[in-house]
Amino acid sequence: MSDLRSKWYLVVDRLTVLFLKFLQYFQQLQLTVWWLLELHIIKIVSSYIIWVSVKEVSLFNYVFLVSWAFALPFGQFRPLASSVCTVWTCVIIVCKMLYQLTSINPSTYSKNCSMPLNYTDNQRSEMAHSLLYSAPVDPANWVGLRKFSPLLENLRNNLLILALLAFEVTIYRHQDLYRMRNNLTTPVTRTIFHDITRQHLDDSIVNGAKYFINYFFYKFGLETCLLLAVNVIGQRMDFYAMLHAFGLIAVIYQRRRKAIADTWPKYCCFLACMLTFQYFVCIGVPPAACKDYPWRFPSSSTDSNVIKWLYFPDFHTKPNPMFLLYDFMLLLCASLQRQVFEEEKEEAVRLLAGDNMEICRDLDSTSFSQHNPVPDFIHCRSYLDMLKVIMFSYLFWFVLTIIFITGTTRISIFCMGYLVACFYFLLFGGDLLLKPIKSILHYWDFLIAYNVFVITMKNILSILACGYIKSLVTNHCWLIQLFSLACTIKGYSKRRHHLGQHLFCLPVATATRIHEPLLPTRGRRHSLLTDPRLQVNFNVVWFGLLYFHNDH
Repeated sequence: MSDLRSKWYLVVDRLTVLFLKFLQYFQQLQLTVWWLLELHIIKIVSSYIIWVSVKEVSLFNYVFLVSWAFALPFGQFRPLASSVCTVWTCVIIVCKMLYQLTSINPSTYSKNCSMPLNYTDNQRSEMAHSLLYSAPVDPANWVGLRKFSPLLENLRNNLLILALLAFEVTIYRHQDLYRMRNNLTTPVTRTIFHDITRQHLDDSIVNGAKYFINYFFYKFGLETCLLLAVNVIGQRMDFYAMLHAFGLIAVIYQRRRKAIADTWPKYCCFLACMLTFQYFVCIGVPPAACKDYPWRFPSSSTDSNVIKWLYFPDFHTKPNPMFLLYDFMLLLCASLQRQVFEEEKEEAVRLLAGDNMEICRDLDSTSFSQHNPVPDFIHCRSYLDMLKVIMFSYLFWFVLTIIFITGTTRISIFCMGYLVACFYFLLFGGDLLLKPIKSILHYWDFLIAYNVFVITMKNILSILACGYIKSLVTNHCWLIQLFSLACTIKGYSKRRHHLGQHLFCLPVATATRIHEPLLPTRGRRHSLLTDPRLQVNFNVVWFGLLYFHNDH
């Protein structure tokens, strides 16, 4: 009997130990989850609010976008932005509920706008789909109010915004209270593995992976931001993408990281101002005024595709608000990078994460090893050393391969520049890496400059490919061949004279047959490598590889 009782005591004791361990792990998991939420709640809240604002373009939501566009890069305004958005969301919910009253009848005050009499027949058929002339105009829609049933579906996004804002405050209050009770201070770095520092990076693959989970954006945030800027240009290919290209040039022109850090606040302000102005363009003037824009006057010959490329406000060809999501993601990453630039100045952060100081450009390759704190990995002592050898020994040749593929996907003067650069570097081969570091970076800077130049010029020339292709096909076919013009963005009106996927023009042909070789047909295959969209993607990939290779 005593033996049985002792066995039960042993079982209970083991279960108790397991239960206590479970509670310990659960508490640790809980602390980790709260810490992760504290790190990323601002990104979740701002992303969802901007997504709702872009999905429902209205004057009401303009307050949300302006608040977060400037609160992200300028952190001192974030508590104010949360408070303003909380109050404003409550106001919107009340207004939307009041607008559903049966006493409010939009048909009594909606306006029927009349089309000008001096429109031509073609203009009339096109403008029949305009917001002004297709149906009665409710002035409240421009503000953000409309009749909706069921009401809860109309209020769902605003209620979720309110819930997220309340959750954000709860997280910050919980963390402050937890640290106050346990006499803890806020961690110096926003990391997950607090015991991993720069000293552990070269130990093993596991420690290296943990380090990059902690400090990836600290090390490669600038490259990520520049890559996102190029992606915005490639995804939009319009007037504001051209402004993004000029902003990218202004940043890269600084070259040195310290100079870029000094310019970065201005770049963030530029992105925030451009985002808010574009949303204002999407809102436009109140349609209830029945006044069309000057580019839609009967005397105007501005094409709808040109209006779309210029991202003008328009009642017929509305600017695509989803483009603003690309701008917002760039602004979000640029805001995080500004925080990284501030943290680089702190000694405590540099001790844990390592510094981001540039290598000395005046050292030659033979004496550089004396100033390099990284242990020699050429004689592979671990799998991490093998990965380093693969990365740093063959990345140069991989970049040249991408350059060659980029130069051969299409036939144009830009691609010829890629091929010239590729074969020029092949002449040096591996001996290029033995030159002084200053000379190597000088060559690589030229490559990056040419890549950015091509991206910018393709964006500028896209107005010809998307807006004026009819006159180009008729009178300037050589221009299409020279620059390999192609409209790569969806949403432009598709006509038989549209550029589409064509690669060449025929000098002599009838109007009905001239476009047969230019456009893909149902039975004709076209190579993936001839897709102009792929060419844009190659430029994005190549820019990322070049800048990464240039810095590392």
